[in-house]
Amino acid sequence: MKRLGILGSTGSIGRNCLSVIEELPGQFRVVSLTAGENVNLMAEQVVAVRPDFVSMAHEKAANSLRKRLKEAGCHPLPEIAHGPEGMKQASTLAEVDLVISSTVGVFGLPATYAALLSGKQVALANKEVLVSAGKLITEAAKERNLELLPVDSEHNGVHQCLRAGRREEACRLVLTASGGPFLHTPLEQLPTMSVERALDHPTWKMGNRITIDSATMMNKGFEVIEACWLFGFSPQQVKVKIHPQSTVHSLVEFVDGSILAQLSATDMKIPIRYALSYPKRVASNNHAFDWGSLSVLQFSEPDTNRFPCLRLAYQAMEQGDSYPCALNAADEVAVAAFLERKIPFGAISRIVGDVLQNVASRQFSGIEDVLDHDQLARARAREMLSRYRN
Repeated sequence: MKRLGILGSTGSIGRNCLSVIEELPGQFRVVSLTAGENVNLMAEQVVAVRPDFVSMAHEKAANSLRKRLKEAGCHPLPEIAHGPEGMKQASTLAEVDLVISSTVGVFGLPATYAALLSGKQVALANKEVLVSAGKLITEAAKERNLELLPVDSEHNGVHQCLRAGRREEACRLVLTASGGPFLHTPLEQLPTMSVERALDHPTWKMGNRITIDSATMMNKGFEVIEACWLFGFSPQQVKVKIHPQSTVHSLVEFVDGSILAQLSATDMKIPIRYALSYPKRVASNNHAFDWGSLSVLQFSEPDTNRFPCLRLAYQAMEQGDSYPCALNAADEVAVAAFLERKIPFGAISRIVGDVLQNVASRQFSGIEDVLDHDQLARARAREMLSRYRN
């Protein structure tokens, strides 16, 4: 039985992870859970899976959870902690075999890094971990002979395809993107697109930030950066193709001209099940593939005039060092301002580009350096918001 720690259990990935565990009785035990402020859902999860340890974002939420569990008659209570230290403890418990890192933002970075330092296998569903601190994370894993298991559908697909050959036999990766809600929107209309339009993703139902990042294609840019770190490819070897059907999640091209593609239904439970069960595959009767969807498979080049954030992501990875960290921090600030209707849609890429030009590069020797640079880039992005206010 594999013993799990789930960072971000009340988010989309965390909820799907617990659903997969429920579908596979006897194969997993949940040892620890962490969440932000969603006390009600965390209480339901604790009652359902009975973890030994739980951590919330802050003390108030932890106290509320403790009260809620007592009222529900939950006995014995798990140990309940809070804050960054509580999350670190959840990821490094001796009883945990596999940590699922699915928190949103850099908040989960220290705990994920701590898990690797303590020798835990990590399944990554948190983009910011590799985007902000890719070198530190991959070096920590390599030094301990640990494999980072990707949960994102695109990287998960690459991981599956690469099992068909040696790493040195693969020469190019292709990540697919639906193109989001603005694939065919006239270019002159893009800068003034509404929040509601940007959140209307044609394929996936996700959190607000990642949905906006999909509309700008920054999300795909983050995935390019992740792929470089996960699989040891240069930015020039990782390509993006627009694929509106979202049936093919990724492709791997080998030196002999062979190309392997990973296809599946658009359901996050599939890559989650793969990561939880790796290196085995477990049967599922819940994800029958619609073969009719193969009647039309379209692929095209992304237009960086339409999606400048994708170009900025490639630029940040090619510049290296701290630029991807600044890219993520600036994007998070800009997207939050857009969602609050403080800036127009077209300002997101401009703010990110300005930050990349105006924040000095630095090398990271530890996680504290990453977090410090993240805050500097955020501060710079906030300074620039006034230039682009609605």
